[in-house]
Amino acid sequence: MKKPVMGIQLYTLRDHIKTAPDFDATLARLKKMGVGTVQISGIGDIPAEEQRAILDKNGIEVCITHKSLDRMENDLEALLKEHEIIGCRDIGLGSAPKELRGNTANVGEFLRRTDAIGRNMKAKGFSFYYHNHSFEFEKLEDADTTMMEMIFEKSDPEFFGFIPDVAWIHFGGSDPVEILERMKGRVKVIHFKDYILDENGELRFVPLGQGRVDLKACYEAACKLEIPYIMYEHDIDWPDNDPFKACEISWDYMMKLQNGEI
Repeated sequence: MKKPVMGIQLYTLRDHIKTAPDFDATLARLKKMGVGTVQISGIGDIPAEEQRAILDKNGIEVCITHKSLDRMENDLEALLKEHEIIGCRDIGLGSAPKELRGNTANVGEFLRRTDAIGRNMKAKGFSFYYHNHSFEFEKLEDADTTMMEMIFEKSDPEFFGFIPDVAWIHFGGSDPVEILERMKGRVKVIHFKDYILDENGELRFVPLGQGRVDLKACYEAACKLEIPYIMYEHDIDWPDNDPFKACEISWDYMMKLQNGEI
């Protein structure tokens, strides 16, 4: 079994990648930790050529990105050119807009539009991936099914891949390992994330290994399924309100997982 490459989803550090100097400083800090791969999401208005120069300077590769539905539909040529420059051919959609979820008609429209996007990307040598939250696992308003079930049933594996987020899957009431197995062959990147429920039953994100998700089982599944990459993501609720501290704690956990120490 081949071990996945570990890395950091830069959305975690989005407040520290808004300018080119900050992007450079952030990548340098990650490289010093031992990180060699990132996902780009939430980055500021930094030209692709400048991003590439900073990535190369720090010896870091980009495995995937998150970009907007609007750009995928209305600015695809420029979007793909930017990805060619940074050396990444896999593009993720971070979430379905509210108007494209909740009932079967909305989800049907979501699937129609993402199928067109996926086909257009594939024709040019790129791939489309979708990142889930928990709402995809909730029953739709007008049917005894979920958005995720509709995606499984109606999307074309050739044009629609997944960026499964194990914490959101778990919070949505499903077993992440079972979902990873159902996504077999359609995943390039998994998001590792962890959470707890506080005294009020509210979701709170925590560093990896401190919450409710069986990350060891998820890691073993990723190895078995030969998923190439695992990216750590931590949206909010960082310890001491410091996303770098969250990354350091979670990176240590990921290295222990990879080395069989957990």
